Amino acid sequence: MPRKREVKKREIPPDLKYHDTLVSKFINCLMRKGKKSVAERIFYRALDLIKEKTQSDPLKIFYQAMENVKPLVEVRPRRVGGATYQVPVEVRPERKISLAIRWLISYAKQRSEKTMEEKLSAELIDAANNRGASIKKKEDTHKMAEANKAFAHYRW
Repeated sequence: MPRKREVKKREIPPDLKYHDTLVSKFINCLMRKGKKSVAERIFYRALDLIKEKTQSDPLKIFYQAMENVKPLVEVRPRRVGGATYQVPVEVRPERKISLAIRWLISYAKQRSEKTMEEKLSAELIDAANNRGASIKKKEDTHKMAEANKAFAHYRW
């Protein structure tokens, strides 16, 4: 972090198929070891599978899943007088997106389907329908914040 001026946000170019920056960000997070074409293939095939399964617009389902997984509050540790409290704070918009992407990808990897395309499409469909592991993670985060509401006055 520089001392003198703000860090400029790097602008992510939109993806080639849907011309969408959120899709591009998701693909970049899905990518491993710099293999972007593999990540693109996985994501686009997952959307094709969603289209086959649901007979509706896969991009709409992707956006619905992202919206359903975004957390509103989270807990951050705060040290006060030798004790560490879990203080509930609202989540910044950029962090909401990054957490939702991270949770969707990580819980898709843990699923039992055969290929990553099938895992990702199933996780996105579940998240769009408000069920699945990534939704459970969001709910657990909200429950933790609700349980520690008494420490909200320690917010900084």
